[in-house]
Amino acid sequence: QVQLVESGGGLVQAGGSLRLSCAASGSIFVINRMAWYRQAPGKQRELVAGITRYGSTNYLDSVKGRFIISRDNAKNTVYLQMNSLNPADTGVYYCNAEIYYSILGSNDYWGQGTQVTVSS
Repeated sequence: QVQLVESGGGLVQAGGSLRLSCAASGSIFVINRMAWYRQAPGKQRELVAGITRYGSTNYLDSVKGRFIISRDNAKNTVYLQMNSLNPADTGVYYCNAEIYYSILGSNDYWGQGTQVTVSS
């Protein structure tokens, strides 16, 4: 079994920063893509940022220039550095990863979510 455990959420004032972490553990052969999604109350879950095993990244337009996604392959961990936060960034942030259990195939995994609240 594989687990994704997130940490780093919390309450912050507008303009502040937070750093989220997500560590994968369990039966892991290799981790391909890792990503952060978020879901605000009453809204659909949306992709915030993604990163491939080799470091290629993509971002939601509204977070470009403010958020940075990175990963440490040796630690099976992905990070999201969030700067210049504003109330629109409020939501539950979920870690997602495509993890190969062997060369034969992969599964998609989700973390439990961590709450980020930005006050104005």
